[in-house]
Parts: sequence; C-alpha cells; structure tokens
Amino acid sequence: MTSNGFVDPRPVYTRATEQAAAVIRTVRPEQLERPTPCAEFDVRGLLGHIVGGTRRIAVVGEGGDGLAVPPTTEGVADDGWAAAYDEVRVRALKAWAGDDRMTSPVRVPWGEVPGHAALSGYVMEIVTHTWDLAEALGHPLGLDPDLAEFALATARAVLPDSRPRDEQTPFAVRREAPEGAGVYERLAAWLGREPLSRA
Repeated sequence: MTSNGFVDPRPVYTRATEQAAAVIRTVRPEQLERPTPCAEFDVRGLLGHIVGGTRRIAVVGEGGDGLAVPPTTEGVADDGWAAAYDEVRVRALKAWAGDDRMTSPVRVPWGEVPGHAALSGYVMEIVTHTWDLAEALGHPLGLDPDLAEFALATARAVLPDSRPRDEQTPFAVRREAPEGAGVYERLAAWLGREPLSRA
C-alpha cells in the first residue's frame, strides 16, 4: 500500500510480464494454430493481442492516446513472438516507471481512471492471457499463484456481478469455478473462460 492509499501495481506488472515472456518463449511455430480458451483467438491471434495490448498500455504510460493503438499486432514471423513481446514489455515498464504515472488520469478502453487502476487492469489482462496461452500449450511452465490472486481481486472489483457484461465488455459472462479449483481456474471462470479440457 502506498501513502496515497492504493497498492502499487508496478512490481506485480513487472512479474506478470516476466511470466508471460517465459511462456511465450516456449511457443513453437507448429503450435500457432492451436485453439485457446479465449475463443476468438488461436495461439497466433492471442500472441498478436498480447503484443498489441502491451504496446497500447506502453503508449498510455508515455502519455499518448492508447485507444489509437490497434489492440492486436500482425505480421510477426512465426519465430519472432518472444522478441516482439520483449520489445513492447520493456517499453511498457519504462513508460510506467515514474511515480507520477500512478495518480495521473489516463484513458483506457473502460474509461478514464488513475494510472494505478489502469495498470492493475492490464495486470489482470496479461495474467489471464498468460493462462490462456499456457492452456493452449499444455502448461509448459508453472504459473505464479500470487499474480492470479492480484488479477482476481482486480477482476472482482472492476467486473462485479452487479455490472452486466455486454458486447462492449472484453470478457464473457462469469462461469462457476468447480469446487476446489485453483486460483488461475477461478480467475478464468470469473472472466468467462473454461480450461480447454472442459470447453
């Protein structure tokens, strides 16, 4: 908790991008057409969305208009996704390094919010998409449960049951997580996803 009364999301975002980068490095070209729990994307499309979304939050952190940045990236070579993501995540981390970014109002797809709230939302997004990718790849690496706990707390705050989800909401209607589900599966369920084995 900072002196301003919010949890600084920057250390969590840094760890979340490192985890995403580690999973992306395991992707092989022959896996790019596999389905993911994010029904609109195969692995290639999901990687494009991860890179595009990270570029968008980098531009927001730099003070630019993130909404003018396409939410997806195309044209990356089959073996170039790890390098493409590393480039944009380093840019994003640099853009959000200053303490002033945490309290400055910024525009993101869900409205105008303080910087700390925007970056917390992007923690939720990258952690969720890392799980999507890991599901598609057969879970090549273990995922950090603390990151999912942060993302789930954010998801419950910004997408409570009292807020209807419609075509403008980038996540589907909440599902019930099975009894005994781990935190990543509970996060996925809150955001309308199911493991591929049950989809």
